[in-house]
Amino acid sequence: MKRYMAVWFRHLAADRLALRFPGLRQQPFVLVAPERGRVIIRAVSREAGALGILPGTVLADARAVYPDLLFYDEDPSQDKLLESLAIWCYRFTPVAGVDGPDGLVLDISGCTHLWGGEEGYFENIVTRLQAGGYHVRAAIADTMAAAWAVARYGTTHPVIAPGGQAAAMRDLPPEALRLEPLVTERLRKLGFTQTGMFMDMPPAVLRRRFGQQVLERIGKVLGTLPELLVPVQPPEPYVERLPCLDPIRTAPGIELAIRRLLETICQRLQQEEKGLRKARLVCYRTDGGQQLVEIGTNSPVRNLEHLFRLFELKIDTIEPDLGIELFVLEAPVVEGLTTQQERLWDLDTCGKKDAVTKLLDRLESRIGAAAIHRYLPEEHHWPERSVRTASDIQEAAATPWPEHLVRPVSLLGAPVRIEVSAPIPDYPPMLFIHKGKIHKVVRADGPERIEREWWIEKGLQRDYYQVEDEEGGRYWLFRSGHYGEHKPEWFIHGYFA
Repeated sequence: MKRYMAVWFRHLAADRLALRFPGLRQQPFVLVAPERGRVIIRAVSREAGALGILPGTVLADARAVYPDLLFYDEDPSQDKLLESLAIWCYRFTPVAGVDGPDGLVLDISGCTHLWGGEEGYFENIVTRLQAGGYHVRAAIADTMAAAWAVARYGTTHPVIAPGGQAAAMRDLPPEALRLEPLVTERLRKLGFTQTGMFMDMPPAVLRRRFGQQVLERIGKVLGTLPELLVPVQPPEPYVERLPCLDPIRTAPGIELAIRRLLETICQRLQQEEKGLRKARLVCYRTDGGQQLVEIGTNSPVRNLEHLFRLFELKIDTIEPDLGIELFVLEAPVVEGLTTQQERLWDLDTCGKKDAVTKLLDRLESRIGAAAIHRYLPEEHHWPERSVRTASDIQEAAATPWPEHLVRPVSLLGAPVRIEVSAPIPDYPPMLFIHKGKIHKVVRADGPERIEREWWIEKGLQRDYYQVEDEEGGRYWLFRSGHYGEHKPEWFIHGYFA
């Protein structure tokens, strides 16, 4: 017997934004898009929904009632997020698909016993999705249509017993059948407020009064008509294997194996217009031991010679011992790389850029990726949020650097509290103690007041000072709060040199 589970992400777009910006959690906000000269609310957070704000409302109308309502532009890439969530569900089932703009459907036939039954299976998936920051509702039934309906409109236990979909549907509204809005409106005008009021009517009557769609939807809910589940295809992993007839013990043999594996990987990357960001070579020895080496790149690459040189730097670390009988090359991280981008390798105008990229890759192979960073500006004036780490060297900044503001070369990840001595309030300190060392301030400039981003968090403002000590060291200090209201605290937040 087939069993299906439907998962409904009630506030998918808002949840995704809150995951990117944790300060939005527990905040009422909406996502908007322009439509016919107006700005329409496309999605709402759970808190905004609790205020009665619904998708489809004009933003100006909502802000007339709630002037402080936060709003952001809608991100159209929601389908990719659902596909990613469907692929995540493959740990629970071999068949998972996207169901509409905000749902998933899983074929769970024969899977639930691994979690102690359908109840445990249901709780495991829902709990993990909720822990990941998503507001979800779900249901299990014999048919996809019944599971979809109960997940969205059900008020009873969401795990419907086998054969119980007809009884479970009777108290649900006509919208639970996923009918066209005009058909639903016609049903309601005639007083059919629950599906049980018309599901048992003769098919000829239903077809004549409401059309063929009503019969088809009832048939799919009850299981008398089939419904196709289109699964999401998980991406095929980038893995190449090279077994050896004789154990490999020499460096030239290892180099030859790496070249052959890279040739195969690069051919596939070329066909799929992708580039490699991270690769892992596992060497299986005849004595059962394994040797592992990894490389990473600062931008997508499928240039065989460049990738081989990165591996070549680490061949000395491979200990073949009695010999290597199997090489496995994996590329766990790949990214899009168009043909036009790849041609940049051969263009003289981009020689400097390529040289920098190759240099960074070689440095990363020697000292590790954690030692190399590139930062991009963010549209925030609060210092901790004003920069972010770039994913690769080609990533462009979404906003220009604020050149009119003086900012330290090195910004600490979190301010460090210091002890200061200031002559009078609202003056820069005469000296400060940092890591047990006393710094006597000889020059200072400021203050520059930076207020909290009230739409993200509440707290005290900061008054920043640029100070120079008698040894020439320049620091970025700030005082948190005002004198008089409470006892202000001082922090060091960066170094100018």
